[in-house]
Amino acid sequence: MKSDRVWTPYLLVAPAVLVFAFVVLLPALLNTGLSFVDWSGTNQMVFVGIDNFTRAFRDDIYLTAYRNTFGYIALTLILEVAVGLVMAGVVTMQGRRTAFYRIAFFVPVMLPMVVIAVLWSFVYSDDIGLINTALRSTGFDALALVWLGNPATALIAISVVSGWIYAGFYMAIFFAALQRIPTHIVEAATLDGASQWRIFFSVKVPMIRPMIEIAVLLCVTGAFQSFDLFYVMTNGGPDHATEIVTTYLVEVVFRFNNLGYGAALATIMTIVVLALGLIFARIRSKVGGVDVEY
Repeated sequence: MKSDRVWTPYLLVAPAVLVFAFVVLLPALLNTGLSFVDWSGTNQMVFVGIDNFTRAFRDDIYLTAYRNTFGYIALTLILEVAVGLVMAGVVTMQGRRTAFYRIAFFVPVMLPMVVIAVLWSFVYSDDIGLINTALRSTGFDALALVWLGNPATALIAISVVSGWIYAGFYMAIFFAALQRIPTHIVEAATLDGASQWRIFFSVKVPMIRPMIEIAVLLCVTGAFQSFDLFYVMTNGGPDHATEIVTTYLVEVVFRFNNLGYGAALATIMTIVVLALGLIFARIRSKVGGVDVEY
């Protein structure tokens, strides 16, 4: 039954809008206001204008955190999205025997992040870690490193753990998209003599491009939400080699008790994430392309 009252649609969406405003918009506005003051949480607020923002762009550790974050994004695009796509291809080639592989690949996603961080810290341990123990026992002592204590390898080591966790998540997304591809298209390519991998990369992957684009966006924005893995495994060390924006932000607020500066750092990060999302949307609209109708 259609209502004749023009305000009915607004009334129906009002609860969701109110929740969004209370949970997202209001805290964001309060945080933005806090970024213009100097406040430790206990002393008197002092208005400092844009000093917190100018300080952020002169903060070498904060700029290093962004370099590490973008390096982490580049690594996870390969270790999570690309590997997840290949895993989805492998699973779809198994025919009906896919349940075991899907469960096995997805299990790391269901484990608590802190537990994973502690387990992998043991794996990377320089003395009793599984990696170094295996290298020494096979005669490759020179390859045994302090994986989490070496600035050259720490970020890569954490990125590998992140890939181990989330590759199964993206595999599930891509697997669902691949299942929607019409079978007659794959059968036609098979009759033309194409191998399974040729069909996968030349036929299937282009047909699920919109889903791949979404996965890339999730990976990029998700990197700015990373915290617990870095905090537990290295806490930003060694020598800020694994310092990312969120770990430094937490350090500024809870260790140095500088809430105003921390609010400014959070505001800048929000603007960066929104800008990346807009750039991604603009690039996607320019590239264009016709989505496949299933």
